[in-house]
Amino acid sequence: MKNLLLIIFCAFGAMNTFAQKGDDLLGIWHTEDEKSRIEIIKKSDGKYYGSVIWLKEPYEEDGKTIKVDDENPDPKKRATPIVGLELLKELTWDGEEWDDGEIYDPQSGNTYSSMATMPDVNTIKMRGYMGFSLLGRTTVWTRVPKDKL
Repeated sequence: MKNLLLIIFCAFGAMNTFAQKGDDLLGIWHTEDEKSRIEIIKKSDGKYYGSVIWLKEPYEEDGKTIKVDDENPDPKKRATPIVGLELLKELTWDGEEWDDGEIYDPQSGNTYSSMATMPDVNTIKMRGYMGFSLLGRTTVWTRVPKDKL
């Protein structure tokens, strides 16, 4: 009987995964390469947005010129600084994942559809794709601890 209870307890423990809530996405995140930090907020429309708030290397090679969005397809936006740039837009929580958003890649100037999942409270799997979510790329972001801000 004790063995049966132990097996049942272990089975329920294994099924107890991280129960996500929409606002778990809020916070400051390191991108996969740790070269930038993105702050994700929730706006009044109930959707989630992310902006670059820090770059490991905020200046061009000359050490004086601030990095700008020089790959933007809109010539009027090419002088926009990367720090402060909103690159994640309109992610919507559907009860299981965040979906129906867009993510902008300032290195290429391309915008992709996006979705996100959180395997745990400190990890985001951010997926950018064109057309079908199967045709895309997933990158892993990690939460920046409060003592590292």
